Amino acid sequence: MRDLELGAVQERFADIVWAHEPIPSGELAKICEKELGWKRPTTYTVLRKLCEKGLLENKEGIVASRISRETFYASKSEQIIEDSYRGSLPAFVAAFVSHHGISEAEAEEIRQMIDAFRKEET
Repeated sequence: MRDLELGAVQERFADIVWAHEPIPSGELAKICEKELGWKRPTTYTVLRKLCEKGLLENKEGIVASRISRETFYASKSEQIIEDSYRGSLPAFVAAFVSHHGISEAEAEEIRQMIDAFRKEET
């Protein structure tokens, strides 16, 4: 999914689609005008580019995603860890925690997630 690298504007546009899908393209253009200050042609240009990338589809004027928000952001997170931390999740967590800290509640939530994933593997 490396070819689905998006700029900040394209990502914001995709977020709008994910929040409203399926959505008529005309309604999408209205939302983009209101939220992004875009004219209709800008909306359709960005839509076309994201359709070409395989992220979205526009069938008979109805826009929907071909890849879910969760799948997209999971892939993006994996790529960041791969590129910046040589694929090491512990190195990523250590870097994050050393700069931001972690509350006891967050630590417990992470423990619970790890335990849940361990149970799924067995």
